[in-house]
Amino acid sequence: MGATQYFCNQVFYMKKLILLALCFTFINKSNAQFTKYIVKFKNKVGTPHTLSNPNTYLSANSIARRTKYNIAIDSTDLPITPRYIDSIKSVANVTVLNSNKWLNQVAIVTTSTAALTKINSFPFVENTTGIAARLLDNQVSIGVEKLKITPALPFNIFNITERVQLDYGQSLNQINIHNGQFLHNRNFLGNNMRIALMDAGFATHVTNVGVDSLRINNQIIETWDFVSNNANVNDDDAHGFYCLSILGSNKPNQHIGTAPKANYYLYRTEDVGSEFPIEEQNWVVAAERADSIGVDVFSTSLGYIDFDNSALDYTYAQRNGDYAIMTKGADLAAKKGILVFNSAGNNGAAGTDYKYVAIPADADSIVAVGSCSNAGLIATSSAWGPAFGGAIKPNVTSLGVSAAYFNTAGFVSSGSGTSFACPNIAGLGTALWQAFPEINNMAIIDAMQQAGHIATAPDGRFGYGIPNMKKAFVIGLQKTYQLTQTFNNCVVLVNFKSKDDGVGTYTLERKLTTATNFTTLKTINMLANSWQLKNYEFRDTMSSVAIGNYTYRIKYTLSTDSVFYYPEFNFNHTAACVTPIAPINIYNIKIAPNPIQNQLTINLGSVITPKHQIKVYDYLGKIVYNQSYTNNRIININAVNWSSGMYYVEVWSNDKKLFLKQIVKE
Repeated sequence: MGATQYFCNQVFYMKKLILLALCFTFINKSNAQFTKYIVKFKNKVGTPHTLSNPNTYLSANSIARRTKYNIAIDSTDLPITPRYIDSIKSVANVTVLNSNKWLNQVAIVTTSTAALTKINSFPFVENTTGIAARLLDNQVSIGVEKLKITPALPFNIFNITERVQLDYGQSLNQINIHNGQFLHNRNFLGNNMRIALMDAGFATHVTNVGVDSLRINNQIIETWDFVSNNANVNDDDAHGFYCLSILGSNKPNQHIGTAPKANYYLYRTEDVGSEFPIEEQNWVVAAERADSIGVDVFSTSLGYIDFDNSALDYTYAQRNGDYAIMTKGADLAAKKGILVFNSAGNNGAAGTDYKYVAIPADADSIVAVGSCSNAGLIATSSAWGPAFGGAIKPNVTSLGVSAAYFNTAGFVSSGSGTSFACPNIAGLGTALWQAFPEINNMAIIDAMQQAGHIATAPDGRFGYGIPNMKKAFVIGLQKTYQLTQTFNNCVVLVNFKSKDDGVGTYTLERKLTTATNFTTLKTINMLANSWQLKNYEFRDTMSSVAIGNYTYRIKYTLSTDSVFYYPEFNFNHTAACVTPIAPINIYNIKIAPNPIQNQLTINLGSVITPKHQIKVYDYLGKIVYNQSYTNNRIININAVNWSSGMYYVEVWSNDKKLFLKQIVKE
């Protein structure tokens, strides 16, 4: 291998895998002969599996995700027809590498023209496509360049004042740029969430102190090498480990990741010794595996534009969200309900076509992540948007310049690239979804996008911008919040559902729509319980309120620095509430409490007649209580079953009304 060939392999690795450099040198075509192919099938006729019984090919967790988010199980979920694969295996000089049920295809190795002819003669085969060449004997994997250690710098570009409870050490900047501590302070650390990383390897993850908490707590659930087909991902490249540490490390005063309590699935899909679309096939096979066992989130810092065989390169027009194998797979993962994050690419300083996002960042339904600095400036190398066709890319931007991670020696280092920006925001997105599992992956993406610092005017560098996770949290609350309002007995009854952890208050405020200021009507404490969706209600009696159109709002107070309002709603008060004229209370009769909840108490004061009658009417005049008493001075009436609203209480004696009082039942 000549010097030029070696240099290009090195920078291609950096560009396509780690996305840190560029190369414009022509590729040596000596390895252009295809030995790996995709065999695509026409259908799945004869599969022993059915859509009505997915338990044979999907885990309970995977099925539960589909049920929860109303996702239909379809033909892409069905395994490939076994006899199709058996037929391919039976062809001489053919080895089946893996199968891809979503796209209904298998990857094979062969050097035999006769074998390809035989395969293409099968009636169930749609086509065969060459996607990879044999590696030269002396072709080697090139390791990542050494990255310098950079001290953390204070950062406050968005004037974020949220308290920091965890000792983040060197990772403070990349947490704070998103106000991620807001989520962490409320124990949203990725607990019980499942994250799959597809990368080039996770060297040292079995011994590195940077992720010792993941090992101690058994948070690394599964590993698999889809390149070599074995469970060992510790003997390959370290790039995936760096990304894992950005997500999962938990070393106070050194580095705490964005989702340190999540469970992890580590998959090697990238072969750094070459660059061919077989790696896309590997990724989709890994994605299928992750989906079938119930993974929630993907974080992938891989991207592809050109290959060792230039005939396979992706033009900008092909980076349109629908063309590439990996792009199709990423969108299918999103369709299955998985939250997919992918680095946008570090080709932003390149030429006109080449500078745009790589695949699969062009996929319509995933989060493509751009890179910025501590100062909130876009990295020059961060890939441009839009994807061909106009889709906004990147979707969001995260800190990828001098980002902190654990190196293979177990020390905190810093490095740059969208490779590091991607896991940083993926972990916070996971924590956000932990807080709001009621909403689906696309709603989480929307919340993060709308929380971006340029969400109202997204562009082709930042996308929707740098998300503020406190704002995304509020948007999540608004997406889960439910409200109904009714008018009964001159009382506006407001029923609402809201998520909280029992620490804080809700306040009902009202104003004439034409007025400037709101008036506080009532404040209630959040119900003491864990973080969950709870039922609340407010009542507003309109008997003494002027006719007009009123605007209401509910204030949500988590703490002194965490106050926001749910969307306003209106009530048009069109008719005055008329109160009957009461007789003069010469007997000093008293009724309490008012408003009432469960019991109404009447004190007859100086009434001297031994017999009397108590009548209670609702606002429409329907009698709800009518009882006679003898020699009772204090009368207790059970009002538990009364509906909320306005009532009138009358005290009678000898067919004479002695007293009338308007009350409200809460």
